[in-house]
Amino acid sequence: MRQPAIVPELCVTDCAASLRFWCGLCGFQVAYDRPEEGFACIERDGSRIMLDQLPGDRPQRWEVAPTERPFGRHVNFEIAVLSLDPILDALAEAGWSLFMPPETKTYRVGDVAVSVRQFLVQDPDGYLLRFSEALAGP
Repeated sequence: MRQPAIVPELCVTDCAASLRFWCGLCGFQVAYDRPEEGFACIERDGSRIMLDQLPGDRPQRWEVAPTERPFGRHVNFEIAVLSLDPILDALAEAGWSLFMPPETKTYRVGDVAVSVRQFLVQDPDGYLLRFSEALAGP
């Protein structure tokens, strides 16, 4: 498998809770982890994300502002998946609220139209995730 060219590393307050969300509900798998450091690299369908637990009362080495929920303000992570339905089913079964319900949207990409089915959900720390499934035709 080709390594992703960019892999976001998200600071999280509780790595175990984040893994329950990302892996348990959203279908990611742990590629590798360092539980003793509160770190895990997860992947699904070619997307990869690193989760790094904040050190509590110690300063975070790369923290640029005070840590307040929701994390990742003004950014959403689009995650392309083969099918939205398993994720939507797992989130519904867990009673997890969606930020935006599923919609079908067509975007212009250069000279072509690309259609996707997508929805948005927030993880335990408030990161906004936009899962998208490519649809055939515009």
